[in-house]
Amino acid sequence: MTDKLSKVDEEIERLTTFLLQQQKDDGSWHFCFENGIVIDAYMIILFRVLNLQNETLIRQLHDRILDAQQREGCWQLYKDEEAGNLSTSVEAYYALLYSGYSKITDEPILRAKRYILSKGGLGKVTSILTRVILAATGQSKWPLAISSIPLEVLLFPSYFPINYFEFSGYSRVHLTPMLIMADRRFSITTAHAPDLSDLIETRLDTDESPTRGYQEMQDVIQMGLSRLLGSPHYIHEAAKNKAEQYMLQRIESDGTFYSYASSTILMVFALLALDYDRQHPIITQAIQGLTALQCQSNHNTTIQNSPSTIWDTALISYALQEAQIPVDHKGIKHAASYLLDKQHHKPADWSIHNPDTVPGGWGFSETNTINPDVDDTTAALRAIRRLSTIHPSYLESWNRGLNWVLSMQNNDGGWPAFEKNTNKEMLTWLAIDGAKSAAIDPSEADLTGRTLEFLGNFAGLNTQHEFIKRGTKWLIQHQEKDGSWYGRWGVCYIYGTWASLTGLQAVGLPINHDTLQKGVKWLLSIQNSDGGWGESCHSDRLLQYVPLGESTPSQTAWALDAIIAVQPEPTAAVEKGLQRLITSIHEEDWKTSYPTGAGLPGNFYSNYHSYQYIWPLLTLSHYRKKYGQG
Repeated sequence: MTDKLSKVDEEIERLTTFLLQQQKDDGSWHFCFENGIVIDAYMIILFRVLNLQNETLIRQLHDRILDAQQREGCWQLYKDEEAGNLSTSVEAYYALLYSGYSKITDEPILRAKRYILSKGGLGKVTSILTRVILAATGQSKWPLAISSIPLEVLLFPSYFPINYFEFSGYSRVHLTPMLIMADRRFSITTAHAPDLSDLIETRLDTDESPTRGYQEMQDVIQMGLSRLLGSPHYIHEAAKNKAEQYMLQRIESDGTFYSYASSTILMVFALLALDYDRQHPIITQAIQGLTALQCQSNHNTTIQNSPSTIWDTALISYALQEAQIPVDHKGIKHAASYLLDKQHHKPADWSIHNPDTVPGGWGFSETNTINPDVDDTTAALRAIRRLSTIHPSYLESWNRGLNWVLSMQNNDGGWPAFEKNTNKEMLTWLAIDGAKSAAIDPSEADLTGRTLEFLGNFAGLNTQHEFIKRGTKWLIQHQEKDGSWYGRWGVCYIYGTWASLTGLQAVGLPINHDTLQKGVKWLLSIQNSDGGWGESCHSDRLLQYVPLGESTPSQTAWALDAIIAVQPEPTAAVEKGLQRLITSIHEEDWKTSYPTGAGLPGNFYSNYHSYQYIWPLLTLSHYRKKYGQG
């Protein structure tokens, strides 16, 4: 036991030293938030459409996309997506040609073309973002899923079954520019644009067939249109103006729309559709904001969809404190000061469903001032908890943040990500790939579990409190039959089960409770032979656990941390997992960079470069804290 603890101490010391060395002068940490090649491809296309001559960046993005091509000619969202991803491959093919640095006769392009055609061509692309970019640049017709939604839905009153603020904030900021473009059947091209018409497989039926649910939603929309007062022209102009203002009012100080690259790129195209000049200051500032989102990944340049600066800073500060770095350490104090400055102070869209609540949340990115979320807020509160017991300024911040988190609990007892009680099933009937995950913001097991963990371990609350009891009940009711939980924002069942078990344990559920024991039994049943854990991104799409076949550092840390929280003594399985975790810290291969962050099932996954340090450090610290006295 002594040798093991000595090794644990050694690794904790090494990780804490490394992380403290990485801290920026302002107290923050900046690790890359890598999202595949999708944003890189859109940036190249946008730059060429706007005739922007940033050749260094365009060439860097081109080279990164080309470097990610597989031998079969395709591109993947994750390594074990063996058949490749058609939407991603079309985006890559289009961007490589539009950059001008690849030619139609180049061997990689020819291989990509063969792959795309073998999968049915452009007509079989499912990603709505891909289809919209293709339509906006004249390569395909506007998809029915978007063009059949009238702009007038923005005018529907709040009491109507479908109104704009029943959509999730994430879907609204992407849907708004899409609807503006589709309304005008907008497309823009240039003299040097590639011609993708040879990727259209005419032998295949590509007509869209709306589902019954989608048609029912269309009937509701038509009912809503009939209740709007005024001439059709007047109503339409009012809707167009509202959509335009919706975007303009949500531009952050760096020029990005809601701090997302994806929505910002769509906004620029939408502004062009509204006849904004390409040199308009809003477009220029948006381009500057997008350009600033670049980071280095494996010696390549990529564009982050939204830098994870607040998330990383909060988690790292918390992990360092769990590793016994004292609260008066300058690194902890600098991080806390940084986070204090980034707490939100103004009501925004979240307050529509949560009125009369004082702002107090945190967002994901440092330029984000209007879109706080529950997960980032509890992370920041963990980081400042100890200081809040010493300094009045941090206590005031803590109280506002805690109050905001409690106010965000859904009526069903769980917690959402961004906006409470936005869970109308009808909105998932949109004929959009991923609509079930993107259109609404329901209670999720990972968010509910992590919130309960925070409330139990850091706010001293337990199941004697009614709102904790409701959250606990929601989690217990949403456990899968096999003992796992689905996690929305991480991959996937390991993530959800870790969050749920640690949350339930923190608020006082007895460790012999059947729910906890079933969860631990499931985790032990999927432990790899090497002692670690690893789950495929396929789980996210199939909604059932799919093993990766290898162990990843973050997933091993999550599983081990959950088991440590519930088991009073270290078992052979825990010791084997610990050994695998320590070994993984020293490795640098595809398992280290495998995406374990989830965004949109089947379309968007993230590799947090910070995760290979944060979660192992946290788990090692919890192991030492619980078992170190033995």
